[in-house]
Amino acid sequence: MRCEKIMSILKEQVPESFAEEWDNVGLLAGDPGKDVRKILVALDASDGVIDQAEALGADMLITHHPLIFSPVKKITADDFIGRRICRLIRGDIAYYAMHTNYDMVRMADEAAKRLGLKEPQILEPVCTTGGTEYGFGKTGKLKEPMTLSAYAEQVRELFGLPGIAVYGDPDRIVKMAAICPGSGKSFLSSAVSSKADVYITGDVDYHFGTDANARGIAVMDAGHYGIEHIFIEDMCRLLKQLLDEEVQVFAMPVEHPYVVI
Repeated sequence: MRCEKIMSILKEQVPESFAEEWDNVGLLAGDPGKDVRKILVALDASDGVIDQAEALGADMLITHHPLIFSPVKKITADDFIGRRICRLIRGDIAYYAMHTNYDMVRMADEAAKRLGLKEPQILEPVCTTGGTEYGFGKTGKLKEPMTLSAYAEQVRELFGLPGIAVYGDPDRIVKMAAICPGSGKSFLSSAVSSKADVYITGDVDYHFGTDANARGIAVMDAGHYGIEHIFIEDMCRLLKQLLDEEVQVFAMPVEHPYVVI
């Protein structure tokens, strides 16, 4: 199947028009006319991911985070971004990224489903298209009330996390949660307004966590990668449903970028 056909199918499911203005999504390297028989799905286009793509003989790499984000003035092997772009081009690997457009259309839904949230609502609405509202994050009710510490353990298990940092009283009873995969600090006010008892996101710092507690909401730092790695499983499932059988889809194993010692 040609790369441009695969991109057309993906755009129907996750339109590039949903991406934020500052974002960089779509085909970032490669030939749209090339034939694709093997696709590797990953969260980032890291050196290890490109190693795996080369080992598989992949024709296409699809990631959530775009490798090329800020403007690039030169492409050389002197820096890690240029080195990776050179490897992708040299290996004839088409490279496609789905970032905030995927966040808007699928990421929050998948996270809420994994948590089993009831009566889910969009945390930060952005737009309404075709009668459907889109935005970032989700809020919803827990299946049953529990302590913050018990819920943290549940979240850790559901997302396969090596650890989770919790800001708040471990014995507090939580009934409603808000979640924003990735870095959701800018949506704290929406989480507070939603009456959520706990906000689950990544890239939490000391001041954010303690300030959130002062506003009456507990915070779980599940890590940026910690929640967003669900992109890999979801995208593999979607591609296998939509593409011709001759196109093989491979998932990059989940490997958290840190260890808890």
